[in-house]
Amino acid sequence: MDPKDFEVHDARFRALLQPNARLEKLYGDCLWAEGPVYFPAGDYLVWSDIPNSRMLRWVQDMGVGTFRANSNFSNGNTRDREGRLVTCEHGLRRVTRTEHDGSITVLASAYQGKRLNSPNDVIVKSDGSVWFTDPDYGILSDYEGGRADSEIGHCNVYCVTPQNGEVALVADDFVKPNGLAFSPDESRIYIADSASSHIENAPHHIRVFDVAGGKLCHGREFVEIQQGVPDGMRVDEHGNIWTSALDGVHCYSPDGELLGKILLPEVVANLTFGGLHRNRLFITANASLYSLYVAVRGAAA
Repeated sequence: MDPKDFEVHDARFRALLQPNARLEKLYGDCLWAEGPVYFPAGDYLVWSDIPNSRMLRWVQDMGVGTFRANSNFSNGNTRDREGRLVTCEHGLRRVTRTEHDGSITVLASAYQGKRLNSPNDVIVKSDGSVWFTDPDYGILSDYEGGRADSEIGHCNVYCVTPQNGEVALVADDFVKPNGLAFSPDESRIYIADSASSHIENAPHHIRVFDVAGGKLCHGREFVEIQQGVPDGMRVDEHGNIWTSALDGVHCYSPDGELLGKILLPEVVANLTFGGLHRNRLFITANASLYSLYVAVRGAAA
């Protein structure tokens, strides 16, 4: 790697880097790139371009094409255990699943009879439960959705139970919850609060909770991001947390120590591990999609 593309804050970070790899820019014509998700069955990546209300697909040696022309201002995406796409839609204020035949199933659109704000990011646990954050970014203006009042009146974190599809509230003490990720054994969940992006002196940290019986407990601050705000994040096979920030991707050990940074020329929104060995980091940053091979695999999903 070019030394200008990374910072080492702890010697452990060097073991996570691939010395002869280089940061590659794969695409650069988005308004705000978000929600990358890799599909190993087809060896391709899908991501959102929120203000353009479209989803794009990158395929090795074939380039980029349109995956979904009208995505309802999609933001976060993930893959469930059956290989189906799960998407947060700002425009229709819902979480959906794309079935293998292309049809759309609505997983969540309301809580206790009130419309969600604008689901932002989503992950799927091994038991099939779908966990998502619901800040109000998509209803603040017409740029990433449609301006509207919040019916719920707060920004929360929810879980859709696989047994009956019920939308359950799991955390209500965030200002603007954003990215989220489970530890490799799913005993912990990390959730970003990116409120300082819009509110002065508001949170810009990641919190961690213990997960027990579908509920969260013992919540505490994990790290505070000093450059910008945390947005999307992923966890590697060793439990290290890779999170977006103003100046690039920050990597933290499970005990909260900053190991190092991958520096980018654009503000990073989100990231995911992909490639045939889950050792290729795909990064959505402002207008662009980047990739970098690393020396660690993403946590199994």
